[in-house]
Parts: sequence; structure tokens; C-alpha cells
Amino acid sequence: MQVLTTLGPLAALWYAVEPSAGVSLWLTAAVALLMTLFLVRAFVLMHECGHGSLFLSARLNRAFGFLFGVLSGMPQFVWGKHHAYHHATNGNWAKYRGPLNIRSVEEFRAMSGGQQRWYELARNLWMAPFGGFLYLILNPRLTWLAGSLAFVGHVLKGVIMRPGVPIRAHAAGFKTPYWNDAKEYRHMFWNNVVLLTVWVLMSLWIGPALFFSVYLASVSIAGGAAILIFTVQHNFEHSYASDDHGWDGDEAAIRGTSFLDLPRWLDWFTANIAYHHVHHVSARIPNYCLAECHNEYRDLFADVRRLRLSEVPQAMRYILWDTQSRRIISVAECRRLEPKRLATRGSPRD
Repeated sequence: MQVLTTLGPLAALWYAVEPSAGVSLWLTAAVALLMTLFLVRAFVLMHECGHGSLFLSARLNRAFGFLFGVLSGMPQFVWGKHHAYHHATNGNWAKYRGPLNIRSVEEFRAMSGGQQRWYELARNLWMAPFGGFLYLILNPRLTWLAGSLAFVGHVLKGVIMRPGVPIRAHAAGFKTPYWNDAKEYRHMFWNNVVLLTVWVLMSLWIGPALFFSVYLASVSIAGGAAILIFTVQHNFEHSYASDDHGWDGDEAAIRGTSFLDLPRWLDWFTANIAYHHVHHVSARIPNYCLAECHNEYRDLFADVRRLRLSEVPQAMRYILWDTQSRRIISVAECRRLEPKRLATRGSPRD
């Protein structure tokens, strides 16, 4: 039912794009905005498939994970492996810095003034749609293309330099930061091939200008919303941020993961990802059971930070890892702390 109530409306909205453009571009914009909400839902369901929690069947999770990955512009299998690493290291900021690539206080202070301003701007709330464009549309295409071209060049060079060596042996010696093995590459390849085919077919159907206007806007905003939601689920005032020493995964799930108090309609569009603290206690709990689990174990989650929708912009200001206090702080707090910490260190003579 979750699949049908996501794919069905998305198909209907795309069917409405061309007629709406004949009436008013404002109506088309409204269609694209509604499409954005269903794309967020598709992305979260893709995430569910990666955890093997949407269906009981592993085959169905793989199949619909791939489909939702095409809709989201993201190779689900590859993304799922990176996301599993996040779950395995949640709260250990020495290993995983989140989608915004959070810097430590020491790293931030070592930047020039211009670099610091750019660091803050790039992590500003209003930059989220641009981040969504890079994350879901541009980067997955560029990394696949760059890696594929490098692979072909590597094999051709090997054939020329060592013609007696089998092509398979040349291919086996290829290394790239874009994928770890042949299986990851196959998922990247087919995700891109299917997606690019859809782009061509949709352009032939409603015209490239109309298609890409709606597609780029809806996917970019949906990607920005996904980045925003994920960020504030781990970046908020003084959230738990350990390093390798003393890291505790259970403590990270309680003190390093927030509970977004969203309206019920928004919980539906985000497939209950707001109950992120429960999800980090056990990623195999299906999204349609997270609210029930939260309510049943309220006492266990008493210390989880509850964030209202109005508090999200404030939470987005917490973009620095304070390694000394083992928590996430804001740039403003970092600048207040700097004179005090310099004073406690004493002069060089001391």
C-alpha cells in the first residue's frame, strides 16, 4: 500500500504537468511542489528498502529499492552501503561527519575569514535545494561518468602496454574512489542507464523544456528537504558527538538523534522518519511501526531531544564539532568559547 500510494500519485502528477502548463504556469508550479512531497516519500521508502524493512522479502526490497532509487536519482545499493556505515558509526564524528561534512572547531579556526564565511554559507538553510541538486542529480551522474571513462582509459592503456594480458586482468587492477567492487558499479550503471532513458522518453512526451523545468525543481527541492531532515536529526544544540575513544552507540541513539515533532500529514510524506531515534535503536523496525514503538517506550526515550518544525532553522546553525566537550555547537558559540579557552591555556611562558 505504501508503494501504491507513492507511485500512483507521482504518475498522476506527471500526467497533469502538460495540461497544467496549458492553463497556467502557476498551476504547473503547484503540481511540481506537490510532486516534491511524494519524491521525499519515495526517497525515504528507498532508504527503508536498503535496511530490508519495507518488505519481508529481500527480493522485493531489492527490486523496489532500485525503482525508488531511479525516482530519487540515486543508486540505492551503493547509497545503502554508505548509509549502513552511518548507522554503524552514529555519534562517532571521527568516522562520519554527516551530509554537510561537519568540521571540528580546530579545523574551523584554522580557516581564513573567507573560508569560514563560505563554510557557513554552504550550510545555510536556503542552500538546501542547491545541495539537493548536487546530491541527487549532478553527483551520481558525474561520478559514474568520470569513473567509467577512467576505467575505459585504464583498460585501453593496459592493452596497449601489455597486449598479452587478458582484458579481465586489466579490469581487475582498476581502482577508483567512486565504487568498491563490480557489484556497486553494476548498480550505478543500471541506475544511470534507466534514469537517462526515462529523461529521453519524458522529453519526447511533454517536451524537454517543460520536463526538465519540473524535474530539476522538484528533485532539487526534495533532495534539499531530505538533506535538511537528516541534518537536524543529528545536528542540534549540544547533540552527542564523540570520537573513537569512549564512543557509545546506544547513547548516540538517545542523545545524538532527535525526534522531529511534525504535523501528521508531514509524517505521512516523510514515512515517519521523524522518529529517527527509534530508527537508530533498530533500523529493522518498519516505518509504519516507529510511532507505535515510540509511544510504547516513552520512558526509554525521555532524554531524546524533541524538535518542533519551528526549531529546525535554529538547529541548522549547529555545524561545528567541539571535540573537547564532545558535542555539536554553533559558530557563534565557538567564537564565544575561543577567548575563554585561550585564557585557560595560559601564556607560552606558563
